[in-house]
Amino acid sequence: MPYTFLDRRREGPVEYLTLNRPDVRNAFNEQVIAELSAWAADARAAAERREVRAAVLAGAGRTFSAGADVTWMAKTVHYTEEENLRDATAMSRMFAALDSLPVPLIGRIAGAALGGGAGLAAVCDIVVAADDAVFGFTEVKLGILPAVISPFALAKIGRSAARELFLTGARFSAARAKEIGLVHTIVPAADLDATVAGYVNEILGAGPQAVAAAKALIPAVWGRPLDDATSVTTKAIAARRVSPEGQEGLNAFLGKRKPSWGV
Repeated sequence: MPYTFLDRRREGPVEYLTLNRPDVRNAFNEQVIAELSAWAADARAAAERREVRAAVLAGAGRTFSAGADVTWMAKTVHYTEEENLRDATAMSRMFAALDSLPVPLIGRIAGAALGGGAGLAAVCDIVVAADDAVFGFTEVKLGILPAVISPFALAKIGRSAARELFLTGARFSAARAKEIGLVHTIVPAADLDATVAGYVNEILGAGPQAVAAAKALIPAVWGRPLDDATSVTTKAIAARRVSPEGQEGLNAFLGKRKPSWGV
């Protein structure tokens, strides 16, 4: 589909996606949600065709995403509960689609990531933030909840940090975001692109199917008792060892050569 509020480009096996509403600090509305959902479906299909191995999500201008668009919020004030349910379901499905992409999603965070913008950071596998970036689960300041993003945020930051940050709606620094696991690397804003490129190169140096399997392994194992997890993990490694990619990687290592997917 053509995008109005997203800027998309492909460089080799890497997708670069930019939220492109800088005039409203890349805020969400129903069309942004629809476009992100469509992009996620397309990126998944491209990954399954082995055309895409990584994706980078950024925001145009000085802000990653300030959350919900004011005009959109003004409309939802007059929605019925049923209309709000439909609206929230579309957003939930969007976050789930981004979260479950079979390739790593790297968040490039400059400026602010607030509300749904913080939710986007939560569904990114790797988050690189500028040292002056600001985060916040700010929904309670508006009398609402970080409900739709909560499964993804809780998986990243845990219950203790959520009790502080969900309940206060307070904004917090990139350093605090790193401390609680929402952010992985903090750099000066001028170094964001180089740092993201470093992560992309690391991903491209790994087996693409192994990366996808490793990403799927995390939710499959997380929270399971050891006895249950063991059946998943042993089958997963056994399958990878005999797979063509696993055989190629192991033989390349033993033969002291680069594997076929290497950069």
